[in-house]
Amino acid sequence: MSATTETRPPGKRKKQPARGMTGLRVIARRVHFMAGIVVSPFLVVLSLTGLVYVFSPQIHDNLYHSQLYVNEVGATPKPVSEQVRAAMTAHPEAALRQVITSPAPDRTTRVVLSVPGLAGGDDGQARTVFVDPYTGYINGELTTAGNRMPANTWLRDLHSNLHLGEPGRWYAELCASWLPVIVLGGLVLWLAQSRRRRRTRDLFVPPRKAKGGWLRLRGLHGPLGLWLSAGLVVIAVSGLLISQFTGGRDSQENDPMRLRAPTLAAAPVVVPEGVEPIGVDRVLEIAKSQGLHGELLVTAPARAGAVYTVMERAAGIPLQRDNISIDPFTGEVTEHIGWDDYSFLAKLTSVAAEFHTGTLFGLANQIVLTVLVTGLLVLIGLGYRMWWVRSPYRGKWKALPTAAWKQLSLPMAALGFLAIVALTWVLPVFGASLLVFLAVDAGISALQRRKKPVPRAT
Repeated sequence: MSATTETRPPGKRKKQPARGMTGLRVIARRVHFMAGIVVSPFLVVLSLTGLVYVFSPQIHDNLYHSQLYVNEVGATPKPVSEQVRAAMTAHPEAALRQVITSPAPDRTTRVVLSVPGLAGGDDGQARTVFVDPYTGYINGELTTAGNRMPANTWLRDLHSNLHLGEPGRWYAELCASWLPVIVLGGLVLWLAQSRRRRRTRDLFVPPRKAKGGWLRLRGLHGPLGLWLSAGLVVIAVSGLLISQFTGGRDSQENDPMRLRAPTLAAAPVVVPEGVEPIGVDRVLEIAKSQGLHGELLVTAPARAGAVYTVMERAAGIPLQRDNISIDPFTGEVTEHIGWDDYSFLAKLTSVAAEFHTGTLFGLANQIVLTVLVTGLLVLIGLGYRMWWVRSPYRGKWKALPTAAWKQLSLPMAALGFLAIVALTWVLPVFGASLLVFLAVDAGISALQRRKKPVPRAT
């Protein structure tokens, strides 16, 4: 008897699944398998580098302990203006850029200076001097970029672009874009098996009596993926919201979805004659009277007529994101942006950024991310092992299903085309890679038609 012959009781027909459901499962299998094989190596790199980056606060505390922490907590800190003066005395050639107040009694004050030879700008390099707020002594100096410590900058660039610059950002965006699609494809395949199971429990718990290596691997891969699916999608979406191509925008005008936080206009003010500007101590008093607290980032006026700006930088829940502009001569608050001024998507992006970097709810956030990322690595390992043990495509072109788009009806194909256009605008890297995927899929289908069928065993 042929291996393909199927016996069934007389008078009974095999129930055929609906065409739409069959097409959906075929597409899900195609996407889950092919995209998983191609994207998973990049996902492994992204997961490992991200796992290290999540623990950058602990890394900083060990690497830069002498700069970040005071030797002894005193009774009363010195005025911030005196701490700034100490840093400026050590660097008479520099100009004051920013002051970052100490977030805790045992932490130093950061005085950020623009010095010759270092690139400027908001995210440019600067010389950061760490001043003991109780003694006024300098605990150390570091060259920082965007107020990030050197190790943080290095780990961040490793995770986001592998130190390859702009071209390297494509790999991170590719992984974050495809991960939800791969997860969704896997869910469709796994849940479709529920119709063949006698117990719903098998969906969530690996079966005890699974026979064969491949069945045991699938029995682990499916439930684990089901448990991790929501968390993995959250990680992917949060990464996309803060990514360069999807979430990143050069200006508010190029941010039609209002993903970014609103920014201060910082309009210039009139410079009165014979009036001395207020100092940083008075600026901090005004900021605290406006409700700003925690770690404050004070940006000094860069030119005549420019204003002071003060921003809350405290991480964690509740999010503190107030920003104000202060007239350097009158002390008047000329602009105030609070959390209520953020759009819903901007709030979502802010929360996503904190969660994705492991700072939303402290150590527990880091542990959650570690569990999810470790689970993803296990899923990838199980998936590759399943493919190695029993690949339905290895050396069998006949076993390959036809191109994914051919499984859809004409209306669904048209709807899919419109969806691709929309995704290309919202997720440019995903849209471009999806077009490549469809082209490769069509090419494999064309090769399949040219190959002779492989005879089945009898």
